[in-house]
Amino acid sequence: MRFVLPILLGAIAATGFAPLELVPLTIVAVALWLRLVHDAPDLKRALLAGWLFGVGHFTVNNNWIQHAFDYQDKMPPVLGYGAVVGLAFYLAVYPAIAAGLLWRLASPRSRGDRITRPGLAFALVAGAAWIAGEWLRSTLFTGYAWNPLSVTWVPVQPIAGLAAWIGTYALSGLTVAAAALLLLVPRRPLPLILASLAVIAPVPLAMMSYRTAPPTVAADAPRLRVVQPNIDQVVDVTPAHGRHVLLTLAGLSGTPGSAPRLLLWPEGAVDPYLEDGYPPYAYWRGSPVATRGVIARLLGPRDAALVGGTALMFDKDGVIDEAGNSIFVVRPNARLAGRYDKAHLVPYGEYLPMRTILEPLGLSRLVAGEIDFADGPGPRSLPVAPFGDIGMQVCYEIIFSGQVVDPAKRPALIFNPSNDAWFGSWGPPQHLAQARMRAIEEGLPVARSTPNGISAVIGADGRLVATVPRHTAGAIEVPLPPAAPPTLFSRIGNWAAAIVALLLLAGALVVRRRR
Repeated sequence: MRFVLPILLGAIAATGFAPLELVPLTIVAVALWLRLVHDAPDLKRALLAGWLFGVGHFTVNNNWIQHAFDYQDKMPPVLGYGAVVGLAFYLAVYPAIAAGLLWRLASPRSRGDRITRPGLAFALVAGAAWIAGEWLRSTLFTGYAWNPLSVTWVPVQPIAGLAAWIGTYALSGLTVAAAALLLLVPRRPLPLILASLAVIAPVPLAMMSYRTAPPTVAADAPRLRVVQPNIDQVVDVTPAHGRHVLLTLAGLSGTPGSAPRLLLWPEGAVDPYLEDGYPPYAYWRGSPVATRGVIARLLGPRDAALVGGTALMFDKDGVIDEAGNSIFVVRPNARLAGRYDKAHLVPYGEYLPMRTILEPLGLSRLVAGEIDFADGPGPRSLPVAPFGDIGMQVCYEIIFSGQVVDPAKRPALIFNPSNDAWFGSWGPPQHLAQARMRAIEEGLPVARSTPNGISAVIGADGRLVATVPRHTAGAIEVPLPPAAPPTLFSRIGNWAAAIVALLLLAGALVVRRRR
């Protein structure tokens, strides 16, 4: 039972995320797991409790990864189940690190004391330890920042709004500390009340931003049109399929009006290459001039389109060397006015690590093709008149807290095209929740365009302005939501997590010394 219970608690803790959003179950499961760590007789047992919790948690949380294996033909799809569990085995290292730190710093067993009930100091150290583990998970080995614990609060806007002050990882730490406080309930209600007040004291500040009336929008204010064609993922993209997708997108793109429109299409939406200057053999799927012409005819004189597509890079002999997962700026004159290349690529998805070793073993990346994608320079804002500077984050990039905004040029909007057709039924709502958390942290609106859901326009406070549901062809046309003033988190980034962790540790030290 000592092996099964942590796994079960980890799995239950994953139910707080979308699409289930059973947040109370997550809090209770985390509290019970913390009690296991507290009562562990030695460091080895505490590490094991943390690792087993992580295995259960990440196996449930990342179940959508299996579906990505259904859309490739080089590996058996059944390998997807093994990939989910294998990834969970690795990611579980980080809750194990948090459990080890917590046991070493705050468990009475680590000091040779007799076992007691967890105290306030234990709860505070639990929050700090979780911050450390979650930050490491998002950073090491290119990072895997999917679903930090605090993302469970996205439906509870006043609490999620704290991320504008302290960021995602610090809010996760406070969530764990609050869960640990449940262990104090039977014995010490006064410290519980005081600590709870300290944790939730900033909530009224967050709530103030949600009580403001929406700004008045002028009739000629810039507008966004987000298109979702309801095109499922396919294994082999043919020229006929690419033409069908292009015409479907065009048919949903509406017509120009009196206000300038920013037309937003999904990641990889346009299959024919859009750039000129490639060797002739690269254009077998269609002419870039003709493809841009289809898009340009949808635009008024003050409109622009941001279109997901592929860029090619060539070696000195004119042979395709690498590719870019890119966003192109298309103007009404059918010319390109900018390009952003995705920087934070998905390992085993957009490139195969250690290709010379893994490819002979029969492993392949999930995205079709033999050429790996090249990483771009990082978060960039591109000027798109008259809409201002637009920040670009392709798909997976939006999950990395503190890494989504060009530090030299704060944008008016973050555009996050994504292909969530890979992600099954759990992945798209989870991806949307993380985009909403980035909007809160940065105080910037976010627009998401996907092939088959969930496309959305998100306000700078994380609220959903409008959405297109999954498996629905449609479009959103709304005024460009205003950006908020720069948040505290947007100014200091994940130093906020370090500050909150240190404050929690300092509070634990004060409590222990007073005792």
